[in-house]
Amino acid sequence: MNLSRRKFVSTAAGTLVATNAVLSNLSAATNPLGRKKVKAAIVGCGGRSWRDSTNFQKACEMLGLEVEWVALADAFEDQAFERADKLGVDRSKCIVGWDAYKKVAESEAEFVMLITPPNFRPLHFEAMVNAGKHVLLQKPVAVDAPGCRRIIAAGEIAKKKGLSILSGTQRRHTVGYLQNAAKIRAGAIGDILGGTVSWNSTVPWIKERKPGWSDADYLGRNWLNWSEMSGDHLGEQHVHNIDIANWYIGRLPQSAIGFGGRARRETGNNYDFFSLDLDYGEGVHIHSQCRQISGTYTRVSEFFRGTEGEVLGGGKMKGRDVSIPDIPFEDKDGNVQGLINWIRAARTDSTLNEAKQIAESTAVAIMGRYAAYTGEFIRFTDLMANPKSKYYDLKVSVQAEDFETGRIVLPPENVVPVPGDGAEIRRK
Repeated sequence: MNLSRRKFVSTAAGTLVATNAVLSNLSAATNPLGRKKVKAAIVGCGGRSWRDSTNFQKACEMLGLEVEWVALADAFEDQAFERADKLGVDRSKCIVGWDAYKKVAESEAEFVMLITPPNFRPLHFEAMVNAGKHVLLQKPVAVDAPGCRRIIAAGEIAKKKGLSILSGTQRRHTVGYLQNAAKIRAGAIGDILGGTVSWNSTVPWIKERKPGWSDADYLGRNWLNWSEMSGDHLGEQHVHNIDIANWYIGRLPQSAIGFGGRARRETGNNYDFFSLDLDYGEGVHIHSQCRQISGTYTRVSEFFRGTEGEVLGGGKMKGRDVSIPDIPFEDKDGNVQGLINWIRAARTDSTLNEAKQIAESTAVAIMGRYAAYTGEFIRFTDLMANPKSKYYDLKVSVQAEDFETGRIVLPPENVVPVPGDGAEIRRK
């Protein structure tokens, strides 16, 4: 089999083609996916875990495999038990506590899905990679620059170990986006000149603090609304669209400048809206906008204009007619197809590793967040390559390790960053 992995690993489209090529060259008399049983575990049993776990079961079924859930881990017993009951798994498989991930790392799980709040991802990912697990790494993967660099470093170790790492950027596994990415590479819209990426919607949910909850409990249960836990909605949600810009343009932005604010939210310390100018160099600028305010116009999309045409995310394209190879897929839902690709890559030694890709897209979102919080001009190198920058080692005030030691102090609620002097990320 004369396949160029370097060529394919750069995009999800290439990975999909590569793994299918491997399968097509194997003898029909063999079982390319190996043993039929798949032992899997979940770390983080909140709402998103239900979608990912059922999609994982569907992916396994489509590949002729059987799922055995060996561990369901969460900081909170009620969430772990709810997930077990809905999946039909005995509650004895539940592991509870802030350190539950450690027992998952020690378990016999082959595939581990990390679906915790983003603050925990670097710590948990390192543990799973060190334990030799194939990992689903939900997005975003960090809330500060040191966390992004930890993800990249652990991803490099995963490569050496031959582990498959899937990120939660399902658009990279959705056929419409894959086709448009291939057409862009083939010159269908010429050179990209600029565009807009947006996620304008409402606050997904709020958890009000209940009597008896500790600061750690409140942060853990209402994590979506705290920048220390989620990276603000610019990172937690809008990273999807930013990732598409990085993918389609083929490089990362050099800098960000922008603004944001808070008008309606009544919990945590996130902003309600952001508006950013992402400068990709060579005269290419992307307007990044996101909003979480009820009763407003909603739009989740990506649009790019090129010298020869234009494209709307994974949808309509106007431009030159180009020829691209067929994009093979089993499911139109990128959430399911990504899991199929992950399982297949792990079982056929055609390694999928999206750790660096999602860490860099997460870092772009963090760069934009800092630009809005401070009013400063922020360079990508300030976060990822310049140790002298004040943003390079800047960490959120609540670190994942603090939950295990009990050193959690709730940040001031409804007190948000205020841009101004540019000296620090100040709050008011």
